[in-house]
Amino acid sequence: MSREAFCVYMMTNKGQTTLHIGVTNSMLRRVHQHRSGGVSEFTERYDLNRLVDYEQYNDPRDAIAREKQLKRWRREKKEALIGKMNPTWADLAASVLGLGSAPAPGGWKRRRSLDKLGMTDMGARDDAGAER
Repeated sequence: MSREAFCVYMMTNKGQTTLHIGVTNSMLRRVHQHRSGGVSEFTERYDLNRLVDYEQYNDPRDAIAREKQLKRWRREKKEALIGKMNPTWADLAASVLGLGSAPAPGGWKRRRSLDKLGMTDMGARDDAGAER
């Protein structure tokens, strides 16, 4: 995955009962935020921690336009889109980002997961430990 890419992504929960669509310039960071509870109350409430679909764009405006388009779609159409790329709805974080499978409901311990990445709640740190 290109470092400059902007991604539109879909996350779901263990039961695949809820979908979340978002846009980010760092899939690795965003997946960790979803898994650690650092995104939104909605994400935490429904335990949306499994990456089931994503699309890459070079221009952030294109990514934002696609995110808005997908959010207007009915669930059936979103499910069909996911099924084309990921028919088993597997957690793509393992195969695409090299992460382990999604945690059990309730998420990971926030501090521990961010510390492993060398990140704080506010963002990444450089090798010396200073925030970027």
